[in-house]
Amino acid sequence: MNDNSNKKQNKGGRIPKTDPSVHRHVFRLTDEENAKLLSLFEASGMPNKAKFIISLLFSKEMKSVKIDKGTVDFYMRLTSFHSQFRSVGVNYNQVVKLLYKHFSEKKAAAFLYKLEKQTAEMAMLCQKIIQLTEEFEEKHLKKQR
Repeated sequence: MNDNSNKKQNKGGRIPKTDPSVHRHVFRLTDEENAKLLSLFEASGMPNKAKFIISLLFSKEMKSVKIDKGTVDFYMRLTSFHSQFRSVGVNYNQVVKLLYKHFSEKKAAAFLYKLEKQTAEMAMLCQKIIQLTEEFEEKHLKKQR
């Protein structure tokens, strides 16, 4: 029984912090100041207001990420368009194979001539899209970085 009495009894629970935050400070804000603080807090992405305020007070590094909905929408539409453009290329290959499989050489060549004209128009359209994308990046995306 002497062995058991010398051992520390485990009470369980959380391990106590070495330097707990016990000092509390209260301050009041106007509606305008509160709105500004909340917008900064939301922009920071930090999960805890207290830690956010401490980082502001002691000039710790604070990251703020601004998301432009227009830019995100443009990127999503451009990605969608690119996938559609790729599917047109796949369909183009399938059409060429079917033309040679089901038609004579002369008829297939006539249909391919028409298809070639449409492909040239699509290539010009693709060049315009690339040009517009580059202009958009220069005007809107370079400034944000």
